[in-house]
Amino acid sequence: MTSADDLVGLVRAYNPKSNADLIRAAYEFGRAMHEGQFRHSGEPYFTHPVAVAVILTQQKLDDATIITALLHDTIEDTKASYTEVAEKFGREIADLVDGVTKLTNLQLSSKETKQAENFRKLFMAMSRDLRVILVKLADRLHNMRTIKSMRPEKQAQKAWETMDIFAPLAGRMGMQWMREELEDLAFKVLNPKGRDSIIRRFVTLQNEAGDVVERIKTDMRSLLAESAIEAEVFGRAKKPYSIWRKMEEKSQGFSRLSDIYGFRIITRTEDDCYRALGVIHRRWRSVPGRFKDYISQPKSNGYRSLHTTVSGRDGKRVEVQIRTIQMHEVAEAGVAAHWSYRDGIRAENPFAVDPAKWIASLSESFTAEDDHEDFFEAVKLEMYTDKVFCFTPKGEVVKLPRGATPIDFAYAIHTRIGNACVGAKIDGMRVPLWTRIKNGQSVEIITAEGQMPQATWLDIAHTGKAKTAIRRALREVDRERFIKLGRELARVAFEHVGRKATDRALETAADKLRLAGPDELLARLGSAELSGREAVSAVYPDLAPVEGEAVEWDRAVIGLSEGQSFERANCCQPLPGERIVGITFRGRGVVVHAIDCESLAAYEDQPDRWIDLHWHDGKHQAIYPVTLEITLRNDAGVLGRICTLIGEQKANISDMTFRDTKPDFHKVEIDLELRDAEHLHTITSALAAENDVAAIERRRRPVYADRPAETTEGETVGL
Repeated sequence: MTSADDLVGLVRAYNPKSNADLIRAAYEFGRAMHEGQFRHSGEPYFTHPVAVAVILTQQKLDDATIITALLHDTIEDTKASYTEVAEKFGREIADLVDGVTKLTNLQLSSKETKQAENFRKLFMAMSRDLRVILVKLADRLHNMRTIKSMRPEKQAQKAWETMDIFAPLAGRMGMQWMREELEDLAFKVLNPKGRDSIIRRFVTLQNEAGDVVERIKTDMRSLLAESAIEAEVFGRAKKPYSIWRKMEEKSQGFSRLSDIYGFRIITRTEDDCYRALGVIHRRWRSVPGRFKDYISQPKSNGYRSLHTTVSGRDGKRVEVQIRTIQMHEVAEAGVAAHWSYRDGIRAENPFAVDPAKWIASLSESFTAEDDHEDFFEAVKLEMYTDKVFCFTPKGEVVKLPRGATPIDFAYAIHTRIGNACVGAKIDGMRVPLWTRIKNGQSVEIITAEGQMPQATWLDIAHTGKAKTAIRRALREVDRERFIKLGRELARVAFEHVGRKATDRALETAADKLRLAGPDELLARLGSAELSGREAVSAVYPDLAPVEGEAVEWDRAVIGLSEGQSFERANCCQPLPGERIVGITFRGRGVVVHAIDCESLAAYEDQPDRWIDLHWHDGKHQAIYPVTLEITLRNDAGVLGRICTLIGEQKANISDMTFRDTKPDFHKVEIDLELRDAEHLHTITSALAAENDVAAIERRRRPVYADRPAETTEGETVGL
C-alpha cells in the first residue's frame, strides 16, 4: 500500500504548493476509520481509497479531489459523519465526500423507473461539482482491476454496469484512456474466451510479421524529421475489446480486420499538425471517408485532434491521430483537465472546457424530457455516440451524434421544422427519413403545412432532443383522450370525499396547482402526471380522510432495530396483513418483501441479512400502492362504473395504463392506494361481481439475480 509520504510525493511532483499536512491528516483519518475492515481479497480496506487517490494523482488533480478519494467511503461505511469531515477538512471536501456517497447509493444499473429517476437526479446534479464523478470513475477503475476477488455473479453485475454506464461516461468526459481500460476489464469478465482469442491472434501476427508498430513509428519519425517537423510519435495495438467491437460491427473475422494499430503524433504547433497530416498522406494512401478534423470542429468536451486512416502497400490500415501537446493533455484528461496542476499552479490550457458549461450543454436537450425512462435512454444514447458534422443548404454546420437521421437534423434546426418534415434530400438526392447521415453531407429538409409527427419517428430519431419533441407532439394529439379520461378520474376522486367535480371546482384546482386551466388539469389527470388526491386536496384540503389512530408509516413494521429505516419492495408490493420478511442493505436500511416473493431466492445463501418482521396490528392508512390488471368489456360507460366502484370502496386510483385494447375487451393496469390485504380483498370481490369484468390479477414483478441492481459493495437488491 502506498504510504502517506509517498502519496504526498506523487502530488508534489506536479503541485509543489499542495497542502501536505492536510493530505497526511486525511490519510491517517481514513486509515483509522477503516481500521478492522477488509476487502474481499483479504487486504485491509484502506488499500482501496489509497489506490483511488493514486489513480487521481496520475491526472494531476487538486488537493480536494485527492483527499476526497482517501475519504470517499468514510461517511458510508464507517462511524464518521458529514459534520466530522467538515470540521476536520472543510465544507468543500465534506460536500465532495457526501456527493460520492450519494452517487454510490444510486441504483444505476436497474431499469426500474425509480432508478431512472435517480440517474436523472445524478446527471443534473453533476453541474454542482463534477469532481465527484472523477472520484467515482477512479473508484470503479480500481474495483475493476481487483474484481477477481468477488463472487462470479457479482463480477458479472459490476462488469455489465461498467460497460453500460461508467465506460461510456468516461468517454463522454474525454477520458478515452479510462474508457478503454474499463471496457477491456469488463470484457475480460463478460467474455474471457473472446478476449483470449484476440490476444492469441495478436501474438501469432507479431511472430509472423515482426514488430509492425516499431517499424511504422521509425518510418514516421524519419519522414517528419525530413520535413523539419518537431514531433513525438507513439504507437500501439488497439485494446482487445475495441477490436472485438469492430469485428461485431463489420461482421468480419480477425484476419480480415485491418486497422488494429493506432499511432499518435504530438506536434509543437497547430500548423505542424496539418503539415504532419500532409507528410502522412504523401507517404501512405488515405482511406476515403476516414478523415476527421476535430481541430476546426472540436468535440463538446474540448477534444481536438486530426484523425486519419491510411493504407500501406500490403493493404494493412493504421489509424493516425495528430495533435499539439496542449490538445493531447486535454485528450488524456478530458473535462478533468480543468482541475489539473502543473508546477504548483492550476494549468491554464486554452482547450480545457469549463465543466459547468460542458454539463449544461450536455444536459440541455434532456431537461424537457418528462418521463424518467425516456431521460435515461436519451442520456445513454448521448454517452455512447461520437459526432458527425453536416451542413444546411446555406453551408451552416450542424453537429449531430453518429447514427443521426434527417429527422434529428430537422429538429436540430427548429422544432417547427421537425414537426412539419415530410422528406429529405442528402447531397441533392431524395432519401428515406431513416437514412444515417455521414460526415460532410449537405442535408435539406422538405416540409409540408399540416404535417404532424408520426409515432414511427420515435424508432427513426436518434437524439434526445428529437425524441422529446416527437413525444410532446404526440401527447398533444392524445390530449382529447386524456381530458376525457381525466374527467372520469376527477369525478371519482371528488365523489370519494362527498363532493362533485364541477367546472368551478376544476377551475379552482387548476388555479391552486398553477396550471393553465381545467383542461390542462384534466389532461394531466388522464396522463397520470397528476393524481386525483392532489386535485381534491387543492380545493378541499380539510376533507382529506382523517385516520384517527391510524398507524403512521414510520411505525407500520415491527421487528426493526432502533433508527432502522425500511421500504416496501416494488416487486411484490406487500400489504399490511400479509406475512413479510426483511432483507438488510448497508446504507439503505431494510427492504420489506412478502414471504412468498420469488425475488427472495436471490438471498437464500445470505441468511444473516434476513430479518423476521410483521405488520402493526392497528388500522393503517390507505397509502400502500398495489397494481391490479383488469380485463374489461370494451363498452361505453364500463370504465367509469369500475372507477366509481373502486371509489366507493374508499380506494384512491393513482395511475391507470391501457395495456392491450381489442374491439371487445381491453386490459387496464390500475394502481390503487390501499390500507391492507383485507381492503384489497374487498375491492377484488366487488370487481369480480361485475358482469363487465372478465378477469382480475394482482401484478407482481419478481426480479431474478442474473443482473441485479447494485447498492453497495458486496450487496444486491432485486427491486
